[in-house]
Amino acid sequence: MACKVEVLCIGNELLIGKTANTNAQWLSERIVKLGGEVTRITVVGDDVQLISSTLREILGRKPDVVITSGGLGPTFDDKTLQAFSKAFKKPLQINRDALRLVGPKYRKILKETFQLTAPRLKMAALPSGSKAIPNPVGTAPAVTLTERGVRFIILPGVPAELQSIFEHSVAGLIRSLSGKQFFYETRLIVWGLLESQLAPMIDQVMENIPDIYVKSHARGGEGTEEGNIELHFSTKASRSKLAEERIIKAVTLMSELLGRSRPDNWHSRVGGPKSTVSSPMKNC
Repeated sequence: MACKVEVLCIGNELLIGKTANTNAQWLSERIVKLGGEVTRITVVGDDVQLISSTLREILGRKPDVVITSGGLGPTFDDKTLQAFSKAFKKPLQINRDALRLVGPKYRKILKETFQLTAPRLKMAALPSGSKAIPNPVGTAPAVTLTERGVRFIILPGVPAELQSIFEHSVAGLIRSLSGKQFFYETRLIVWGLLESQLAPMIDQVMENIPDIYVKSHARGGEGTEEGNIELHFSTKASRSKLAEERIIKAVTLMSELLGRSRPDNWHSRVGGPKSTVSSPMKNC
């Protein structure tokens, strides 16, 4: 069974459109390719009450893992750990391991002017019972804690830091909780047909081939010369060969259905720069 994961992204900058939420997209792609299943993505602002109530809501749904991003830095708007403390009644306290991670980082950067100021100590104040995770790129450590059987992985919001910590310290956990799951995907680009014309064909493919998922994406404006439809095929299976066979059967059946429709101006192409066929056991 797939590891069920929820993602919680924290930051006013995401809600006002200043910053694109690339962390959610990156995490979702990596989790799926590791065999996990992202069941929900939530975005909230830098408000302790809102973050803590959202954490309690997520806990009530009992996912296997919750990954948060953002709010671990030294400034006033970095409130994630405070919210965890409030949500789960775990008082903040200086964590020795976190302090060992924060101190040397700043000592290396500042040298003789180094001081453990209050904003820097803030990044080492973790909810009781939690553990610090090294940050190979930045200064703020990530954090992990378990509440009522749900594992929370608390990551910084800077994409380079989040990605580095995930690959070093989180990917293996997702893979182990997901078991042996293989994820395969590819795409078929279709010109000259409308999405409404493709809808019955998609239904037929999904009815005839178990555990295949086909999602259509209209691009460039339907009915225009530049417009096309991307059909994205994906599946998971416990055996690599089975997953691959499903994808091949689905694309073959869709191509046959397209061929039977035979409008004068339609054509298609399989794959392309974004097409991938991947296995979490091989390409992690």
